Amino acid sequence: MIPLEEAREYVIGSVSPLDTITLPLNETRGMVLVNDVASNEAVPPFANTAMDGFAVQSGDTAGAPTTLDVVGTIAAGDKGDVPVGPGQAARIMTGAPLPPGADAIIMVELTTFSEDGQTVEIAEPVPAGNHVRSAGEDIEPGDTVFEAGTVITPGHLGVLASLGAYEVEVRRRPRVGVISTGDELVDGPEPLEHGQIRDSNRRTLLALVEENGFEAVDLGLVRDDKDSLTEAIQNAATTCDALISSGGVSMGAFDFVKVVLDELGEMRWMQIAIKPAKPMAFGFVDDMPVFGLPGNPVSSMVSFELFARPALRKMAGHPRIDRPWVQAIASEDLLRRPDGKTHFARVIAEYVDGAYRLRFAGGQGSHQLRAMADANALAVVPDGDGVEAGGIITAILLEIP
Repeated sequence: MIPLEEAREYVIGSVSPLDTITLPLNETRGMVLVNDVASNEAVPPFANTAMDGFAVQSGDTAGAPTTLDVVGTIAAGDKGDVPVGPGQAARIMTGAPLPPGADAIIMVELTTFSEDGQTVEIAEPVPAGNHVRSAGEDIEPGDTVFEAGTVITPGHLGVLASLGAYEVEVRRRPRVGVISTGDELVDGPEPLEHGQIRDSNRRTLLALVEENGFEAVDLGLVRDDKDSLTEAIQNAATTCDALISSGGVSMGAFDFVKVVLDELGEMRWMQIAIKPAKPMAFGFVDDMPVFGLPGNPVSSMVSFELFARPALRKMAGHPRIDRPWVQAIASEDLLRRPDGKTHFARVIAEYVDGAYRLRFAGGQGSHQLRAMADANALAVVPDGDGVEAGGIITAILLEIP
């Protein structure tokens, strides 16, 4: 059997980042910036008020309470060209430009507006700059706001929009084809015949691809037929950046996936020292990486997490390709039998009193998908008898990118 580290190094080291593309800003969430982004503008672009109230000269409030003459009203979106001189104030709304002559805002709660609207009584003194947002307070022209390798989140989109950067250059999002194989599989709600099971892997893997920010392409359920498999894989090679297949990577007599992939590409068929997900295939058809995942549902998901996901993230340009691996405490016995493999137990991780604490999510068979669905972490249980309650163990947090 191949050590996990060797298998991961081989798979991840074999792929390269995809080419770059310039896209409209609203299409780039979750993608990775190729270049540093520098600002050509100040944010905010002008001094403005953080409060509804009155723009004043701060010196006029030193003897408060005091009364000032109101010279106008400035709303958000106005030019703010109402000069404020000594003894004067301008009524102003949040976000409106600070008018000429004013150097402070007194919030409306500390004022009393006269019935005729001609004067305002100021209750307290305020210092210069009070409730004023200065031009460039957030971003100055020339600032590098985001560095190459930044993953674009909603917050980044907002900043880029505020700078007028409505197109950005990003690493292309991998287009990932997903197929399931097997004559025993059916796709639909119809009653099962004896020996049939419903195809869960394809929908699970398509969702994992999408959840991780890649473009998922449903290539369907393919029978254990050489010609059908050949056509499906050749189609993927012309339309996708990567292919994930599920099933047909073990030693079964009717596993045509191995035959077809060996004819079409260069594949490595591995038995990895892990449980679940021991069988794993990886290679290339033309220039398309192919991830041959095992057919058992949990094995398929664990293989995706350990191999396909980090490789696809590398292709998408992500600077961090793995989920967090953390030290945790076993809340209950996480026991196993020695077999020469690292076990990935499906667990529920809870953060309590400054530490992650782990307990089994349910049954640990590679066919027991419910426990995998309930799990939010994988406990990395080294070869041996496992870890007793209170022991320290490594966990992979599945809910954190």
